[in-house]
Amino acid sequence: MKETALPMMLSFSAPNLREQIEALPDGTALIGISTDGRAIAVDLDAECPHVLICTSTGGGSTTVLRLLTAQFLHEGAHALVLDPKRISHLWARGLPSVTHRGTVADIHDALVGLGGETARRLTLTDTELAVTPRLIVSMDSANSTLRQLTRYWETFRDKDDPHTSPAVTALEAALRSGRTARVHILLDGPPASSILGAAPHELFGTVVLARVSTTTLQRLAPVTDPAPKPSKHRGHGHVIQHGEVHETRAVWMTDADVVTWLTDSDNTQS
Repeated sequence: MKETALPMMLSFSAPNLREQIEALPDGTALIGISTDGRAIAVDLDAECPHVLICTSTGGGSTTVLRLLTAQFLHEGAHALVLDPKRISHLWARGLPSVTHRGTVADIHDALVGLGGETARRLTLTDTELAVTPRLIVSMDSANSTLRQLTRYWETFRDKDDPHTSPAVTALEAALRSGRTARVHILLDGPPASSILGAAPHELFGTVVLARVSTTTLQRLAPVTDPAPKPSKHRGHGHVIQHGEVHETRAVWMTDADVVTWLTDSDNTQS
C-alpha cells in the first residue's frame, strides 16, 4: 500500500481522534495510525486476549500501556495496574475501578488475588460473565518484575510449597484462560520463557515493538518475514498481528489526559 506521512506526534487531543477512539466497540482500543493511513487497534474479543509491548528505553512502552489501559477503563473495564517503579503510572492512583500496586509484596498479593478472581470467573454462566466488568492487568517492566516475584517467593517458601511463585502461576492461568474469563494481560517488556514457560509470540496475539534490535524483533515476532527495520523515532514502531506487520505511529496520551477523560462525568460511559 502507498505510505502516508505520519505526524511527528499523534496526540489524543488531535482533531477528531478522541471521537474516533470513543466510537470503537467494546473491547477494542486504538494503538495508532499506520503508515498507509489505517487505524491499528486491539480487539480483545475477536483477535487476541493479551498484548505485549516491548521497546528500548525511551521508546514509549509505558505510554502505550497507559493508552490501552485508559481506553478499556473508559469502556467500563476494571484494571489492576502493577507499577514496580512506583512512578510510571501515577495516573492510576485514586481512579475508580483501578487498583494500583507498586511494591513487590503488594504485586505478589495482587496477582495471587488475580488467580482467585480468574478461577471465580470461570465458574460463572455466560449470562453472569457478560455483565461482569472486563479485567485488565497492566504490568510495567514485566521481565524484571517476574524475576523479583520469583526471588521474593524464595524468601519465605516452605519446603512443601510449590517451587514456582503462586503469583507467577496466577499470571500464567490468566494468560491461558483470559478470553474465557474476560481477563486480559498487557505486559510492558518480554517475559522470560524460563519463567512463564512459553515464547512471547505464543502468549500474545498483538505485539507492539519500538526501538528494538532486529534480533529482538525476530525473537518476539518470528512469524514475520522479512523482519521490519526498527525505527528510532519516539512513538513510531511496529504492531504485529496475525503475522502482519504494521508500521505505526502510536497515540500520545498524557497522565493528565487520562485522569480528565476518566473522571469527567461528561466523558465517562455509564
